[in-house]
Amino acid sequence: MIREDLRNVAIIAHVDHGKTTLVDEMLKQGGVFRENQNVADRVMDSGDLERERGITILAKNTSVKYGDIKINIIDTPGHADFGGEVERVLSMVDGALLLVDAAEGPMPQTRFVLQKALEMNLKIIVVVNKIDRPDARLDEIGDEVLELLMDLDASEEQLENTPFLYCSGRAGTASPEPFEEGKNLVPLFDTIINYIDPPEGEPEEPLQMLISSIDYNEYVGRIAVGRISRGSIRVNQPIIIGNYHNPDETRRNKVVSLLQIQGLQRVPSESATVGDIVWISGIENISIGDTVCAPECFEPLPFTKISEPTVEMTFLVNDSPFAGKEGKFVTSRQLRDRLMRELLRDVSLRVTETDSTDAFRVAGRGEMHLSILIENMRREGYELGVSTPRVLYKEVDGKRYEPIEEVMIDVPDECVGSVMEKLGTRKAEMQDMHPQGGRTRITFLIPARGLFGYKSEFLTDTKGEGIMNSVFHGYEPYKGDIPRRNTGSLISFETGEAVTYGLYNAQERGALFIGAGVPVYEGMIVGSSPKTEDLVVNVCKRKHLTNTRASGSDDALRLVPPRNLSLEDCLEFLADDELLEVTPKSLRIRKQILSNQLRAKQRGKKQ
Repeated sequence: MIREDLRNVAIIAHVDHGKTTLVDEMLKQGGVFRENQNVADRVMDSGDLERERGITILAKNTSVKYGDIKINIIDTPGHADFGGEVERVLSMVDGALLLVDAAEGPMPQTRFVLQKALEMNLKIIVVVNKIDRPDARLDEIGDEVLELLMDLDASEEQLENTPFLYCSGRAGTASPEPFEEGKNLVPLFDTIINYIDPPEGEPEEPLQMLISSIDYNEYVGRIAVGRISRGSIRVNQPIIIGNYHNPDETRRNKVVSLLQIQGLQRVPSESATVGDIVWISGIENISIGDTVCAPECFEPLPFTKISEPTVEMTFLVNDSPFAGKEGKFVTSRQLRDRLMRELLRDVSLRVTETDSTDAFRVAGRGEMHLSILIENMRREGYELGVSTPRVLYKEVDGKRYEPIEEVMIDVPDECVGSVMEKLGTRKAEMQDMHPQGGRTRITFLIPARGLFGYKSEFLTDTKGEGIMNSVFHGYEPYKGDIPRRNTGSLISFETGEAVTYGLYNAQERGALFIGAGVPVYEGMIVGSSPKTEDLVVNVCKRKHLTNTRASGSDDALRLVPPRNLSLEDCLEFLADDELLEVTPKSLRIRKQILSNQLRAKQRGKKQ
């Protein structure tokens, strides 16, 4: 049977190419909202962090009705660190809209998501978005996309038949011609209906459904999301669950509730059939990659192999002198439970227990992937310590191999020299370079560890105008040592409260991270030193009062405003012997060994 009344599509693209904005317009023109309804921008980005940062972190499902046909749309993340989300949701669709920015053209993540879609033989519709940008290159973009398709070994049919549409997601227009402005998104809807294959399958045969995503709800527990590849499902139906890799371990259960998406709402449904994307709840221990089948016919489906993590951090129980003052969850058991719960949703994350019960090794796709997890945990009330990021090496034929990133940099012409110099010291190899107007686009291959701590330098060198994007390239032999940081730390001498007099003397030694009145402890880092070695400073030092000096003269001391570090800045700054203390209200960088005396002894032993 062919489901002519249904289409399943994913929207894939590089970060910031306008996926979520286009989905907004598709929902509006698909009649999901009332005409006078007040709708937030980027309605699909429902998480607080997504809204604050303007990026999609988790893949989201929605649907629109176009005539009698229901179109299920999956909005995917564009950032390379969340590539695991893209990989697993592509198994639920028959086609993909590949968005390409009309000015930037194909970027590293465009290549990554397109490659995944082609590997799964999905039908591709190329959507050139943001055609209303003043720097749009409509003449060239089509050729660049075709070159990319050829590079990725697309079939002749894909090269010849792939439709191109020219859209403005913000204005909600689409046109088949590059220089003809559309009036609405009807051409896009028509192309989806005509070009993307409808789901096929036999509704009468035994049920078969692969679980591609897991949601979690406090009240009902795990909610499994998947697409029915064969048969039908209904409420209270008995089922058998198992995994392709462990076909002998199966468990019986029944469907307690069944939901389908309509617009932005999950609506209870009595039954669903081939091609439908459904949410089922009431099943314990169900996980991503499991197959739900009819009890009489268990045939598990293989799950898409997810790319391995490349970066690792150690998450520790917070043992600083200020531990437990701000957070709600502070014990190792609470930390462990939270990390294990994250594994249920995030297939690209790895959590390994260590010899110590207070520390866990957490591996992910990149610094941002892990920093989002840390930020979510601190907002939930957790306190923890985090080590510096490290790359994961591989042993191949007795040699050490390391992860290599493909970095695409777009900078003003006058900044090219300083960027190339900095990246050269970090073992980057230039692959391609071509000018675009007053800017230059350069592609490098660089060890993943070479990018640690570079972002803030890059923004300084390019006066905030540079754009940098990276995507995992592969493993290559170890490239040699890379200098990690060329500045030292200013370390607090004692526990107490920072005062103006002490800070005034300390600011001559380097840039401060704290202001007056901030509580500090021995071993806490209060600033950075321009020299490579660490300096101990006493920021709690007060002016002694005598009969010749008045305390009121403190008012004359002028402090330089401190540098407020974000979570990413802190992770960039961390040295190998330092930790980041994360609490719901504060971020404090500290030495692993807090005592100044013990650290001095440690240094003496090494020498």
